[in-house]
Amino acid sequence: MEDVWLAVAARVGAVWLAAVLGLIVVPSALGVSLGISEAYMWVLVKTLEWATLRMEKGDKNPQPQELKTSTSSNGIIERDETPMEEEIDHLNRPNFELSDIFYFCRKGLEAIVEDEVTQRFSSEELVSWNLLTRTNANFHYISLRLTIVWAIGVVVRYCFLLPLRITLAAIGITSMIVGTTLVGQLPNSSVKNYLSEVVHLTCSRILVRALSGTIHYHNKENKPKKGGICVANHTSPIDAIILTNDGCYAMVGQVHGGLMGVIQRATVKACPHVWFERSEFKDRHLVAERLKEHVADKNKLPVLIFPEGTCINNTSVMLFRKGSFGIGGAIHPVAIKYDPQFGDAFWNSSKYNIVSYLLRVMTSWAIVCNVWYLPPMFREEGEDAVQFANRVRSAIARRGGLTELPWDGGLKRAKVKDTFREEQQKNYSMMLVRNGSVG
Repeated sequence: MEDVWLAVAARVGAVWLAAVLGLIVVPSALGVSLGISEAYMWVLVKTLEWATLRMEKGDKNPQPQELKTSTSSNGIIERDETPMEEEIDHLNRPNFELSDIFYFCRKGLEAIVEDEVTQRFSSEELVSWNLLTRTNANFHYISLRLTIVWAIGVVVRYCFLLPLRITLAAIGITSMIVGTTLVGQLPNSSVKNYLSEVVHLTCSRILVRALSGTIHYHNKENKPKKGGICVANHTSPIDAIILTNDGCYAMVGQVHGGLMGVIQRATVKACPHVWFERSEFKDRHLVAERLKEHVADKNKLPVLIFPEGTCINNTSVMLFRKGSFGIGGAIHPVAIKYDPQFGDAFWNSSKYNIVSYLLRVMTSWAIVCNVWYLPPMFREEGEDAVQFANRVRSAIARRGGLTELPWDGGLKRAKVKDTFREEQQKNYSMMLVRNGSVG
């Protein structure tokens, strides 16, 4: 009896693998589509539209439409953006009043309840439920039909989509390791470079299918060229897969262990990626020199860098680190904007490890995003690296419809520097002296 079950399992496994290879892997490797993804997305969109209508019908306390659709602020408090100078201009009176401290009390409470930095390190809030969770802040009444549809969705996501995506991911990663290892044995030549690009593109396409990815690339005439640096806003580790699905890049990063280390050691044999040891990665001068050497060779692939240094929830762009902007050469900005309706691509590394994150992504409906290639930008005369980085960041924020914040993404794990607090104290004291409240 046990042999019979093993035979049946082997037969089912063989049929499953053959279907995956024939219907998904081979077409994706060839860069063609059989229309399965398009049909899946059409059914998904129609289902979510129906679910939204059902929720609106069952909502006993509907909010005004302008509040539901507003994306200017998804915070829980309403802020007054009046500048500090205008708020405290009454302090030029000679006598102190208790009301003088109200401005600072309010600002302090706003920062404690919800500051504009830490909320960028949590998932973006949705206007309506996308059937990926049983909780919903906007609707308290869920109909029986919605509950049934949600239960069916759980079965589909965990019993069909998850095994399918794990299979595709395993095929893509294995193909990447084997393919780059074999190509790496060839002598350096144009043939090796061509085969390396074919392997990277093919495996990236398979991995995108493992995410049920639907990616729209815009302005392809501005795609990064060899001998340049490509910089993009950072939301997730899959940002690199999203970009390499449409072109090859040389990656920059720290050497890792485990499966990631195996992939790094295999890929660097076929493509001149720039990997650093932990001690080297902290040496900014060494990193800059290695990048300069790479960019100076016009035959090498463009370097892909995420200058924010950490993942942001795709609602904003934080400060870019200046290192890659002082090297010279062309900077190719790329804006990436995910659609959170179908799945949350943001990796909150402070809350989820990489395995938990990948499980959440692979059990979502799909990863849908837009990618805009912006025209190359060059450092202007008299412009330092910081100013150049800010100019590139502004261009990416405008194109991607993201909020531009003057904060370092390092605040995700570190406290505000004492120098910044001292600067604010100095500005406040100068205002007091200027309006006559002191002296």
